[in-house]
This record gives sequence, C-alpha cells and structure tokens, in this order.
Amino acid sequence: MNAQTIAYPIHDNLYLSITDRCTLVCEFCPKTQGSLEVRGYDLSLDHRPEVEELVAAVGDPARYREVVFCGYGEPTLRLRTLLAVADHIKAHGGRVRVNTDGLANLVHKRNVLPEMAGRVDALSVSLNAQDEATYNRHCQPQLPGSYAALLAFLREAPRWIPEVTATAIDGLEGVDIEACRRLAESLGVKFRARHLDVVG
Repeated sequence: MNAQTIAYPIHDNLYLSITDRCTLVCEFCPKTQGSLEVRGYDLSLDHRPEVEELVAAVGDPARYREVVFCGYGEPTLRLRTLLAVADHIKAHGGRVRVNTDGLANLVHKRNVLPEMAGRVDALSVSLNAQDEATYNRHCQPQLPGSYAALLAFLREAPRWIPEVTATAIDGLEGVDIEACRRLAESLGVKFRARHLDVVG
C-alpha cells in the first residue's frame, strides 16, 4: 500500500493535509461528491499525521513560496498540531498560510487567533456567501451559529494575522460575488473570488 499523501506541491507552494474531518459539508466540495483527489494527488488518510511526520514531509520550508495548511479537512480542528508544525516552518525560514472555514473560535470555544499570531502569516477564509441563508444552503454547517461565528472571526483576524483574505466561489447559485466583496471589505479584510470546480 502506498504511503498517504500529506504534503503535496502545487506551483511554488507546499500544501499540508493534516485531517480529513470538517465542520462543514459543502455541497461543492469534491470530498462531498466522493472524490479525494486534487491535481492527481490522492488525499485519503489512513491516519491523521503527527507533528514529526509533517515536519519530515515539509523538509526545508524555505524552498517554497509558502507552506499552506489545506487538505480535505479543516486544519484548525487539529490546532495544536497545526501550531507546532507552523513553529517549525517559521523557525526554518518558511512562510505559513492557513486555509480555513473560519470556525475555529466556535469549535474551540475561545479566541484562538492570538495563538496563531507570529506563527501564521496569512489566512484564507472561506466566506462563501453574502448572507446566512445562502451560506447554510451551500455549506451545511454542523454547528449552530456558524455564519455569525465566521463573520466575527474575519472581523477579529486582522488584529493578529498580517494578511487575511476572505474567499467565495463564483458560479454557485445565489452567491453574489460583489456582495461578498463588499462584506469582506466592511470586515476589514481582502477578498478573492475562486472558481467553481477549480481546486488547488
């Protein structure tokens, strides 16, 4: 049996897949549709990798433009592992980005952003919709109050993280990209439109 893929390069970045669990069941996610493949990489996990395994998979982080925590799960669900690996990456000259659903504070029942400060250079946060009804329809959150928690996270994040970008997918029914852009800007963060069915 082949070793599972926990680190996979795309362009100048290295992506780390540290969990297969998620707080959302997004209808547009390939995982929800039964695929665990990104750009030819099989991201199915037979176990959740530990810090030493992830550090070994990264190697020299300075070789990459950035090391991105992003797989087919929500990386902040394994916050202690994420922070420990981020410490290693930063100590060896790397740049850290976390792609997240923005629900870490809701999940962990505390503000985790101060713990990310100095360890995470950039956050890419899946806003995904301009209002709660559209968000719930497409993302199917498993925790009540998710959309409000996401907005609060985005509002708070720039206090702790140098670069914060909200994203939404252009092409999802009912998602108003310009309204998402205005909402992101009102929260004090940047905005980037992603494209439906384009992953990685």
